[in-house]
Amino acid sequence: MSENTTATTAPRPPEPDFGTITTGELLAYREAENRFRASEAARAVLGEPHPGATIHWQRIALPGRDLPVRVYRPAPAEGDEDDAQADLPLVVHVHGGGFVGTAAQCDWTNSHLAARLPALVVSVEHRLLSPTDPLPNAADDGWAVLDHLVRHAARWGVDPARTAVFGESCGALISALAALRAREAGLTLRAQVLVNPVADVTGTMFGYPSMAEYAHTSTLSLPQLRLFQRLAAPSETDAAAVSPLYADDLGALAPALVVVPTHDPVADHGRRYAERLREAGTPARLSEYPGAQHAFLTLPGVEPQAEAAQTEILRFLRAALAG
Repeated sequence: MSENTTATTAPRPPEPDFGTITTGELLAYREAENRFRASEAARAVLGEPHPGATIHWQRIALPGRDLPVRVYRPAPAEGDEDDAQADLPLVVHVHGGGFVGTAAQCDWTNSHLAARLPALVVSVEHRLLSPTDPLPNAADDGWAVLDHLVRHAARWGVDPARTAVFGESCGALISALAALRAREAGLTLRAQVLVNPVADVTGTMFGYPSMAEYAHTSTLSLPQLRLFQRLAAPSETDAAAVSPLYADDLGALAPALVVVPTHDPVADHGRRYAERLREAGTPARLSEYPGAQHAFLTLPGVEPQAEAAQTEILRFLRAALAG
């Protein structure tokens, strides 16, 4: 999905066979599914945006390309349209989905964070996985947006010393990699929030008990994950370089909140990553939501624990980003 405005109606396409899907079928499914996720019809499942936040698409000029981002900002005070807040905390968000997905599917949580922290929240419309776009491309997009926003903080009205990264699923993987790159670049982050993270795309990706126990849930199944791995890390890719679980050094990173729905094939990815962070001396809080499924934070219309998780994330970031 790019910079299309929210459509009033968009039917949801049938789910394809992820085990046999062709490139053409994948691209067609992605386009139709992302139209649905950005439509008003989807809000019954994805949630209504907070009225106290403005939302718009914007393009960031990066070397060799322009990248769309979805920008959430606290709404001006009533009667004062020019009352734009400056020196806001910055939250750089990355949506989940891997080979499908759009920042618009996260309007509910991101608009609440923008209005209630308050903060500027910028969600990266990264390149989606395909045979020509493996995971390093998406990871580069996440890091490039974070780096750009911090270097141009005054232009965006943010305080670069109060910056956090936040991602869900594949977006959590990209956010974790961005936190690692931030440390290497000398950029100090205040926090990282990783929700149902995929932390391992190596050959051990499927060797966790949660993968067998929750292999076929309604929100994520092994065929989807196997397609994800094939696209994310082709045979010529150094898979360990895009699997934060196997980073050489997880010390001196931003404090992490790792949110794990228990009925999720990748639940053990999140548990193990939180454990590895703590072993390396990085503060990491593991918060589990019993019975919740993968992507539950984006599904407040059907997942009763989404609101509680959103509130926990809000409190964590409010404390971490305090002036």
